[in-house]
Order: sequence, then C-alpha cells, then structure tokens
Amino acid sequence: MTILQELVQQAQQAPNVQQVPPESTRQAVGYPTLFLLVALGALVPVIPTGALVSSAAVVALHQSLPAVSVTLVFVVAALAAFVGDTTLYWLGQRGVRSRNGSRRLSALRARATPERLAQAQRQLDERGVTVLVLSRLVPAGRIPVMLACLLAELPLRRFVRGDAPACLAWAAVYGLIGILGGALFPEPWQGVAAAIALTLLISGAPAVWRRIRR
Repeated sequence: MTILQELVQQAQQAPNVQQVPPESTRQAVGYPTLFLLVALGALVPVIPTGALVSSAAVVALHQSLPAVSVTLVFVVAALAAFVGDTTLYWLGQRGVRSRNGSRRLSALRARATPERLAQAQRQLDERGVTVLVLSRLVPAGRIPVMLACLLAELPLRRFVRGDAPACLAWAAVYGLIGILGGALFPEPWQGVAAAIALTLLISGAPAVWRRIRR
C-alpha cells in the first residue's frame, strides 16, 4: 500500500469534520463587501448604493434565517452610509477651512446645481438638520443639502445628529424594496432584477420630471 492510499484510508476512517456551510461563507464575504461598497458609494457617485442594498435584501430573504439576514443587511447598509457621509462631510469641512479649497469640495460643488443648492439652503434654514433625512430619500438630494451644511459651517457634531436617522431611513426604504422584490418572485435573481429596476426607476424619475417641466 502506498503512502497516498494510507492517507486516503485514514481520512475515510477519521471522524467527519464539520465543514463551513456555503451560506455562511457567502455571508462572511458578502456583508463586509456590502459595507465597503456602500461606504465607497457615499464618497464616489459611481456605485448605485440603493440598488446594491435592495439586491442584498433580496438575497438575504432567501437565506435559511431570512429575518436575521435581512436585519444584518439593514444594519450594515445604514452603518456604511453613515461612515461614508461622515467621512465626506469631514473632508468637505477641510476644504471650507482651507484658503485654497480642496478637490473634494470642488467635486461637491460640481455635483450640485445653483438652483438645487439654493433650495437646499432654504430648507436647511427652515427645517435644520432634519432636512438630511429627506435629502437621503430623495434621489440626488443628498449632495446639495450636504454642501449647504458645509457652506453654513454646520459643526460635524450637528451634522452627525441629523445624518444618523437619515441613514437608518435610507437603509430601511431600500431594504423594503428588496424584500418586496424577493417576496414577489420565487427565484433570487428575479427578485434582484425587479429590485434593481425599481430603484433605477425611482432614481431616474426626478430627472425625467424636471425635463418634462422644462
């Protein structure tokens, strides 16, 4: 008997070692990935974070413990959005305080039209930091309000108090979109496709409406 055959025989006779289920492996990779992508999407406007959270909620709904999985998606998404917003605001504050400004502040200005900025400044004066909740839920509303807060030199502490419930509401809304898509279709990919289509429709509706009015 060769050494290889002996090893195979010993492995067969040894007690079975409990392997990590594939679902647990996917979750161990998926939640950190979700956190990184949502946090990065709050800094760089190239990642559709709403569609990402809705898709993650669809997948979580088809896990063995859907209630736990969906709750984790909600917590991870809200925390990541909060970290991304806070980081972006802190970088913007550095630009406001600098004599020469900063690239990050210039990028924020480029992403907010004068009309949207003026509207955000009026809402900030009328409602205070509570306007952050609405800005997180309205497509393309987050950056003008954040820029208005920066130009008003709102302290980071006050911004955080308004942004925390805003991120919770945002994660809840897009999580519910994913739950709805996952509940309507038997296959996860069908629910993901429906959730992505719905989030893209919601995101593009304001731009279409503005064009129609013009």
